[in-house]
Amino acid sequence: MKKRIVEVFSAGCSVCQETITLVERVACSSCQVSVLDMNDAAVARRARKLGVRSIPAVAIEGRLAGCCAGRGPDEAALRAAGLGQAGA
Repeated sequence: MKKRIVEVFSAGCSVCQETITLVERVACSSCQVSVLDMNDAAVARRARKLGVRSIPAVAIEGRLAGCCAGRGPDEAALRAAGLGQAGA
């Protein structure tokens, strides 16, 4: 049986650990779970290639899980919150 490749991108924080625990709890015997350290340059390059914009993030079979996509800093949202504007 082919293993399902699951990658967890982590920086070692408590929120990342919660995600690792969740993935390990939900994974089945056909899942091959790898926890990848974002402090490693090669891991960070892989994460960027997959579209990771914030961590923790999970990729399954080389695709960023829908729950992990589309997050991260957004210039429009930051500007709307006041970034780049003089304080009142």
